[in-house]
Amino acid sequence: MPSASDSRRTSLAEFLRTRRERITPDDVGLPSGGRRRTPGLRREEVAQLAGVGVTWYTWLEQGRRINASVQVLDAIARTLRMDPQERWHLLQLAGVAVSAETSVTAVPDSVEAILRQLEPFPACVLSERYDILAYNRAYRFMVGDLDTVDPSERNHAWLFFTNAYWGGMCLNRGPAARHLVNMLRAAMAPHLDDPLWTSLVSRLREASEEFDALWKRHDVTSLALPEKSFRSPYGDLHLRGTRMSVGVDGLNRMLVYSPRDDETIARLERLCAEGVPADTRTPQPATAG
Repeated sequence: MPSASDSRRTSLAEFLRTRRERITPDDVGLPSGGRRRTPGLRREEVAQLAGVGVTWYTWLEQGRRINASVQVLDAIARTLRMDPQERWHLLQLAGVAVSAETSVTAVPDSVEAILRQLEPFPACVLSERYDILAYNRAYRFMVGDLDTVDPSERNHAWLFFTNAYWGGMCLNRGPAARHLVNMLRAAMAPHLDDPLWTSLVSRLREASEEFDALWKRHDVTSLALPEKSFRSPYGDLHLRGTRMSVGVDGLNRMLVYSPRDDETIARLERLCAEGVPADTRTPQPATAG
């Protein structure tokens, strides 16, 4: 039975071949060269345009065990005119250990507009891995000031377990922590061979004893907590969460928090209008455990 790595290399070979065959010489400014035995570009043409060796590219397309850097794969992706989703798929199939910045983070303008229209209801778009891809003003200030957090660290699980403000704003932290870990483990099942997922979990286990202990329990769930409560500078926020799929592939999720009482609505409106005091805008690092 082939391993996950073998299957991934086979898929990589087939993916590269299909991307190459859809590009014509005219598309990249090359002469057609008369009659061709196969559609699209030749392997040597892709190698030349991407600035890599012909033998190396041939081995890559044959699914051999070779190393490829993000920079080289990016050159191939540009040569084959891959869109962001195809580029990310290429990196996954190549098994490159990439950071959060290399993931597909583009959110359609239409979804961004919906997020704005939902104010003062806090709302965000999360990836499968709980990367925070987009958010509105209400969500931004509900969690301190998300704009002050480096984009590479805007992951819900990472901030919850490594950031004192995030970890402390949840009124039912214990159940919320267990639930978040259980959901992350369930979501990871199809991605056990994906460096982006495994690196996140490794970092979390090193940074947080609490996360590590919960991860070792192997509990799973895919059901969201129906109600949550958060602290804010203007009083506690009592909310009900709703999830819905967004995007072409339906893998990203929009999370919308609806107020459960009039006091929460008033506090959210003030949060949107005034933001949060300066001393709460930059969350502090969490202590281990």
